[in-house]
Amino acid sequence: MGVTVCAVGMLSDALLNVSDLTTQFLTREGVVQAVRGISFHLHDGEVLGLAGESGCGKTTAALSIMRLLPPAARIAGGSILFKGKDMVTMTDRDLRDLRWKEVSIIFQGSMNALNPVMDIGAQITEAILLHEKVTYADALERTQSLLQKVGINLSKLRSYPHELSGGMRQRVMIAMSLACNPSLVIADEPVTALDVMVQAQILKLIKNLQDELNLSMILITHDLSIMADACNRLAIMYAGKIVECGGVEAIFGDPVHPYTELLIKAFPSIEGPIGELRSIPGSPPALLNPPTGCGFSPRCPRAREECSKSNPQLIEVGNGHFAACGSVCG
Repeated sequence: MGVTVCAVGMLSDALLNVSDLTTQFLTREGVVQAVRGISFHLHDGEVLGLAGESGCGKTTAALSIMRLLPPAARIAGGSILFKGKDMVTMTDRDLRDLRWKEVSIIFQGSMNALNPVMDIGAQITEAILLHEKVTYADALERTQSLLQKVGINLSKLRSYPHELSGGMRQRVMIAMSLACNPSLVIADEPVTALDVMVQAQILKLIKNLQDELNLSMILITHDLSIMADACNRLAIMYAGKIVECGGVEAIFGDPVHPYTELLIKAFPSIEGPIGELRSIPGSPPALLNPPTGCGFSPRCPRAREECSKSNPQLIEVGNGHFAACGSVCG
């Protein structure tokens, strides 16, 4: 087992390099450390999954990359290099030029993300006109093509969001995310609140579009079963940090961090004998006052005394497979 400092962040040939990203929320009670120094990279045509329990920092990381954080939040440290340019230091004007045209996002709440007083055709067409020098006729033609690509009949072109089902609204969000041919798409819980059959349809659509267009994508979800088929690599987050990252086969076949192992066991499998699902005892720590040692140690069945004192760093435990666990890697 190799032991080298994790180099998951900065790679010169990567499309996206996130290095030591720290994001905080300013509240009346104090500063909430939502994202605590995460690093990862993404190559052209690659799909990276960000997984973990609710509240672990996945969506905050995505909004940090898009620079769409709410007013109470701030990026307190680190860099986000997209095609070599740091998005953290970009001006608002530069960011407006970059969003949708180069980096787009599929939000988890399509009803909240779409404008309720504009029909879906107008919303997609407007996004194209704002970012590209094309005629209205060209923008409308592309809008129609995108709607057909995501499986929406053109008879719905002038429909308003409330007139569409949840699955159709999510398809509209996907079409909008592709409107300006971006290099990177961030899908934040894209099938949340949809029924199982519609979830399968949307996930198949995203996978087909990713393959067809060779998109680079960050897929964010708490459901590991989604990751197995859709992603090339996974990064498991806990309490605002990445605790394990590596190829899908390595993570599912040989999880190293106890949290990753328990997270995988918490999901049902269609293979093998039927057994009782295992829950992870306890709750994630409050990030208003994050723990000094390993954040998972109070819930960890392998925790040792030093786990609550030392802060384990990501180290290489296999080829491209990294974990941050003192009880396993120490």
